[in-house]
Amino acid sequence: MDKTQQLFTEISSQGQLTISLDTVDVPKPKPHEVVVRIEAAPINPSDMWPMFGPADLREAKFDASTNKLTAPVAPAFLRRVACRVDQKLPIGNEGAGIVVAAGDSEQAQALIGKTVAVLTGAVYTQYVCVPIQACILHNEGTSPKQAASSFVNPLTALSMVETMRREGHSALVHTAAASSLGIMLNKICIAEGVQLVNIVRKPEQVELLTNLGAKYVLNSSDDDFQKSLYKAILETGATLAFDAIGGGSLVSDILTAMEAVGSKDAKGFNTYGSAENKQVYIYGGLDFAPTVLNRAYGMTWNIGGWLLMRFLGKLEIKEVLALHKRVADEIDTVFKLDFSDEISLKDVLQPSNIARYNAKKTGEKFVVNPTR
Repeated sequence: MDKTQQLFTEISSQGQLTISLDTVDVPKPKPHEVVVRIEAAPINPSDMWPMFGPADLREAKFDASTNKLTAPVAPAFLRRVACRVDQKLPIGNEGAGIVVAAGDSEQAQALIGKTVAVLTGAVYTQYVCVPIQACILHNEGTSPKQAASSFVNPLTALSMVETMRREGHSALVHTAAASSLGIMLNKICIAEGVQLVNIVRKPEQVELLTNLGAKYVLNSSDDDFQKSLYKAILETGATLAFDAIGGGSLVSDILTAMEAVGSKDAKGFNTYGSAENKQVYIYGGLDFAPTVLNRAYGMTWNIGGWLLMRFLGKLEIKEVLALHKRVADEIDTVFKLDFSDEISLKDVLQPSNIARYNAKKTGEKFVVNPTR
């Protein structure tokens, strides 16, 4: 346990991405830290940019003799990653495993032998040392694979609903809704009686969410999408949306539908549109094209970015711990996640695997098992 194999990423000032599997020392835990033997770590969409940045993965090459993947980065894109150039950085947002060593504090010692999920940004490794505050303690009988996706998707879904309540909204719109996160969000909203409008792109995704019990599932590829969106927002009264896509005109379409609903009974001059605030948070970037705004929604609206960790930072510690406990208690129901493929640390570097997990297809979810 003195040494661990760990994945690192680096983009050079000469325009080359290198992801390497290196052997490094395992830090000795400080009093408030634990060492976790990682047994399962998902590859989430939020891992892709830290891993690859703007590299051209079509030209990626793997060298088995050095356990390194390389790919070119066009000079024009280096400015977008200037803050990380010529730095060797760890990767992997979240994972789970068994606590095998701990610092001197009573709280850390109490975790030895327990299954914990961790959020660290450096979890694609065999052993990781983290503060106890970065752990979710799971219940007896929960395996690391079950606990692997305890942070990013579950806490995001719960925090979206909490954001809705704190900002005075009563219903939600969610795009890219057939994702693992979208499925969890549907389960939460169904259980808590929250009206949720789901926007997807394919008929099979409509079927997936409808079979789950979702009432409003709209296909943005349908010819009557705009009418369906208006009707769903009219029936739910949704004035808050979370958008995972970013690019294109979907954000504008959502605001337009919200404005049409809010102004449907207006009479006389309606210069500034409906008075109720319409809010869209962009929390992902599945489409890197510009966000196009066709301003047909009055003057009472907002578009902003939304990040899980910054939202959690606004909560009291007891509120965050309550969310952690809920995730642990419901990890095999509301927050259950099935993985389509399990790969090793070295497998992460294979171009054929990269092409598959970087495609982010509905129903495909990879988990890294560093013990393989």
